[in-house]
Amino acid sequence: MSPDPADRPLLAVLSGERRDPPPVWLMRQAGRYLPEYRALRAKKGGFLELVYDSEAAAEVTLQPIRRFGMDGAILFSDILIVPHAMGQGLTFGPGEGPRLSPPLRDGAFDALTPAPDRFLPVYETVRRVVASLPPHVTMLGFAGSPWTVATYMVAGHGSKDQGETRRLAYNDPAAFGALIGRIAAVTVDYLSGQIEAGAQAVQLFDSWAGSLSPEQFEAWVVEPTAAMVASLRQRHPDTPVIGFPKGAGAKLSRYAERTRVDAVGLDETVDPEWADATLPASLPVQGNLDPLALIAGGDSLRRATDRIRAAFARSGRPHVFNLGHGILPDAPIAHVEQLLAQLRGPRG
Repeated sequence: MSPDPADRPLLAVLSGERRDPPPVWLMRQAGRYLPEYRALRAKKGGFLELVYDSEAAAEVTLQPIRRFGMDGAILFSDILIVPHAMGQGLTFGPGEGPRLSPPLRDGAFDALTPAPDRFLPVYETVRRVVASLPPHVTMLGFAGSPWTVATYMVAGHGSKDQGETRRLAYNDPAAFGALIGRIAAVTVDYLSGQIEAGAQAVQLFDSWAGSLSPEQFEAWVVEPTAAMVASLRQRHPDTPVIGFPKGAGAKLSRYAERTRVDAVGLDETVDPEWADATLPASLPVQGNLDPLALIAGGDSLRRATDRIRAAFARSGRPHVFNLGHGILPDAPIAHVEQLLAQLRGPRG
């Protein structure tokens, strides 16, 4: 049976209803800023081992729910599980970012041996979390969007400007388009599996969308996302999809209209008043507190939070309060508590 949105504030807002106070969750809310996470990570070892340990990953997902009472529980996993399941090797070395091998600098993925069983522990994590969540909390699944995932698959690692991947997209759009299409197909299956395991909404993270020109943004962000949303909606018509094209800026309007996501995530560089005036009327939005404002705390945090809330309150737009990107490892727990007290307390 599908969950009743009325019983879950976050799900209600993603379905188009305004709530005041707004429901809140924070990207990367399960992670390094929490001492209970650091303790479990030290016990379990490497990051990837933690992700694939369903019992441990479920515990990490639940930690911020227990500590803060968030309205959404975001699955503890990583966007690079998809290329790992597609057959690339994946490692997380101490003190360095993720590494994928072999790099797909020519866009060719035919030599990879798919390993879809790597998704199974993730689905089990979702099931475990859903079984332990308070009734009002929405379970959020997620995946990386094809463009962002492709930047790692092509280069074999993260980069500041995604140059290798952008070059391939220009020089051999057919090969790159085939890679994007394959990532999209696998990702739809992956998100569908999360939903079948109990996820009540899903988010597509396009962390590197801001590095693309308008034409390339249309080809590698908008078009694949629109196709994925349509496919997910056909399979799971009652499950909202949040799209988060970080850095999209003025291209957000086109993204929202063309992809038909159920809600748009706003990064911290987006003026919330501009977003409210520009995005389709009544489209739910999510965001967009600067993670550094959370670290600053005090009056800076209060002013930034009030400004975001006021921008969407004037029009009555449905709003999920969140950060503009992931919470930083040095975010003080006391400042998270300050934010939640401000959101949940009396206005004014």
